[in-house]
Amino acid sequence: MAASRRVIVSCAVTGSIHVPSQTPHLPITADQIAESAIGAARAGAAILHLHARDPSDGSPTADPERFMAFLPRIAAETDAIVNITTGGGHRMTLDERLAAPLRARPEMCSLNMGSMNFGLYPVIDRVKTFDHPWERDYLERSRDFIFKNTFADIERIVRELGEGHGIRFEFECYDVGHLYTLAHMLERGIVRPPLFIQTIFGILGGIGTDAEDLVHMRRTADRLFGVDYHWSILGAGRHQMNLVTMGAIMGGNVRVGLEDSVYLGKGRLAETNADLVTKIGRILAELSLEIATPDEVRQMLGLKGRDAVGF
Repeated sequence: MAASRRVIVSCAVTGSIHVPSQTPHLPITADQIAESAIGAARAGAAILHLHARDPSDGSPTADPERFMAFLPRIAAETDAIVNITTGGGHRMTLDERLAAPLRARPEMCSLNMGSMNFGLYPVIDRVKTFDHPWERDYLERSRDFIFKNTFADIERIVRELGEGHGIRFEFECYDVGHLYTLAHMLERGIVRPPLFIQTIFGILGGIGTDAEDLVHMRRTADRLFGVDYHWSILGAGRHQMNLVTMGAIMGGNVRVGLEDSVYLGKGRLAETNADLVTKIGRILAELSLEIATPDEVRQMLGLKGRDAVGF
């Protein structure tokens, strides 16, 4: 892993996992997403991982116009690195998932390193009342759904976004096999270092949330990538803060945000993304770790710069 004690803080602002009925604080409209992202950046997030939602009902959308409704404002009011999803949401086609990144040409995009079961359906039992008709069906359909990211898909994403527009990637690895897929792409020259590897714990269908799982992913990545990568940790749900804290102690970077967990603490909903960024910032300070600025992260990850984006 590339040595650095300047910790990269990423914030995933809204995502496509949670449904609005889980929390009244999930950013949905363009103004809400922009305000929440700007607040997270001011609280210390160097990277803003962004999805879009339909403002009428909060459902995930890949419509580039929805992204362009908030991206210019974020760029005007922060110097944060914009990272647009290529995952989108359940049952979106790859063409749909690539539409916004191709339009916006951000500095970074996420890239899931394998096809996988992606189970959201257990959430149904935790929601008393659904506010929108689409929510229950969206969650239930994840019981019989494979999130598709084939070798050909990965190659296409890197070719069209990386080679075509100079975009670098947040390589999302939900299990050990995803690390090996990334190593395969590196060996073939499809991707190039330094790699920004987001190891993700706690999604049903991926690796679990035990401390041994975290250590195993770290050891495997060290063996496969040596000094050619920057390691980041994402813990889903109630595991967010404990896993990212453990990862930071082990030399990693951290990702928090309402996409990954809607709670600030046990039984306490986070009201803003800034709340979550502020909390992890306080923890990092207590560990005597400094947070990297956006420009420091641009240098660390070899990004093309904010002047080269399309918004």
